[in-house]
Amino acid sequence: MNVETVVVGALQVNCYICWHPDSRNSVIIDPGSDEKKIAAELSRLNLTPRAILLTHAHADHIGAVNPLRERYQIPVLAGDGEQKLLSNPNANMSTFLDAPIVVEPPIRWLEDEELVVIEELTFKVLATPGHSPGGVCFLDETSGIAFVGDTLFYGSIGRTDFPGCSHETLIDSINQKLLKLPDNIVCYPGHGPRTTIGAERVNNPFLKGNYFV
Repeated sequence: MNVETVVVGALQVNCYICWHPDSRNSVIIDPGSDEKKIAAELSRLNLTPRAILLTHAHADHIGAVNPLRERYQIPVLAGDGEQKLLSNPNANMSTFLDAPIVVEPPIRWLEDEELVVIEELTFKVLATPGHSPGGVCFLDETSGIAFVGDTLFYGSIGRTDFPGCSHETLIDSINQKLLKLPDNIVCYPGHGPRTTIGAERVNNPFLKGNYFV
């Protein structure tokens, strides 16, 4: 899988454009803002987007969903449990950014362990609530890549001081869904540099002493 990172918005969200090397079909993961910047990158790469995937529905990750969905006429997929965040600007905290965001149906709600097939791309859905009620990660087992949103960062984990968050739930999600993956899985987070499962297992101060099999 090819991955292009487009950093968007004031909070420097990593929006990812992914495509199979043998195809021009692509998916957009977490288009948080700057829809024109994302569209320009798609054009530069000569890619056709086929879907928008959301790791979670906080405002900084969904700001460009509506204009991109309308522009390309593509579906939106998100974890089951994010319904309130996508429908309520107070819940997704976009009201605090003075730009209330509501993502209207239809939205395809994803279940844990579900396989999402979009043209030549296949992702396994890993339910990782904690940073948000219905947060998910997208695993490409063939390429050894996981898009982990704000669940896991280089040397850190997602915030749990927002409404609907839980530190205990987040740690359990990481233990059960991410730290059981092979060490060489490359993690593409919602902010900051990429990392690997092995590096975080050994070095992440939030996880030391928490991991169990």
